[in-house]
Amino acid sequence: MASEQTTLTVPGPNGEREMRISSPSRVLWPELGLTKLDLARYTVAVGEAFIAANGGRPVALQRYSDNVEGDQFFSKNPPKGTPEFVRTVKVTFPSARSHPMLVLDEPAAAVWAVQMNTVVFHPWPSRAENTDNPDQLRIDLDPQPGTDFDDAVPAALGLKEVLGEAGLDCFIKTSGNRGLHVYAPIEPLHEFLEVRHAVIAATRELERRMPGKVTTAWWKEERGEKVFLDYNQANRDRTIAGAYSPRALAHAPVSCPVTWDELESINPKDFTILTVPDRLKTAGDPWADMNANPGTLETLLGWWDRDVKSGLGELPFPPDYPKMPGEPPRVQPSRARKPD
Repeated sequence: MASEQTTLTVPGPNGEREMRISSPSRVLWPELGLTKLDLARYTVAVGEAFIAANGGRPVALQRYSDNVEGDQFFSKNPPKGTPEFVRTVKVTFPSARSHPMLVLDEPAAAVWAVQMNTVVFHPWPSRAENTDNPDQLRIDLDPQPGTDFDDAVPAALGLKEVLGEAGLDCFIKTSGNRGLHVYAPIEPLHEFLEVRHAVIAATRELERRMPGKVTTAWWKEERGEKVFLDYNQANRDRTIAGAYSPRALAHAPVSCPVTWDELESINPKDFTILTVPDRLKTAGDPWADMNANPGTLETLLGWWDRDVKSGLGELPFPPDYPKMPGEPPRVQPSRARKPD
């Protein structure tokens, strides 16, 4: 018996493409009964804004063999059968090994990724033509146990003020869960480690201003009931859901760009694959002009140098990274060997 399939017409910069969707009735979000075809239609509906935010960048695909409650894996190498119109770019990973990653240039490429059972898209902060130099500064505001989205909002507003003082315009989106993601477009003049240092300088400055509310502590046991400012999202090959990417949570949420003016009045649970297309039609894309005024890191790197001179240096890297210069011991504080 032939397997169930359908096709979707996907508009794009090179005209329309007919994209095949196999097993369209396979349920991806069991609580809502939303299917693979629902996800593909969502991707078509937000295609232009999705590509504006995530296109032209190396992207990792978070794929599910059944539904969002089942097994998943990250696909960084181009899968077998990648269409000719979907390009790749060679990137270097923290291990110093290099291999190609996908680059999505049009909505049909994102629909093809959905056909390959992708639910979450994780674009790099650098573009395909210059993968080593990010053109986005990114900070993930992650509420810790005892805190929630409402605690992340004032932290985000404080971060906006800090980055503004450093000469950067910044944009915000929901994470698709309890947190927020702050992005600042930058000129691609610095490699990842320098961008990381700029992020650390900004987050340390916010920590000074809101010491009881936010933290840069890498170890969970040291964070307390605060919002963690995840500086390690500035590293090479980190996974952070892209703008308009669905998330693999029960209510089918979307990591949704919002305006700063509406931030204090929104409920992130309202942004789902069912609601975001209409929001885009009526309110437009808050990130449409993101790349109009990229900034530089001169001020933030000056703050980094100032902090280093005052005794504040490097912070821990993710566990999959090789040992990095100047990094403190990568061991949980409560398990660290005490001096004799």
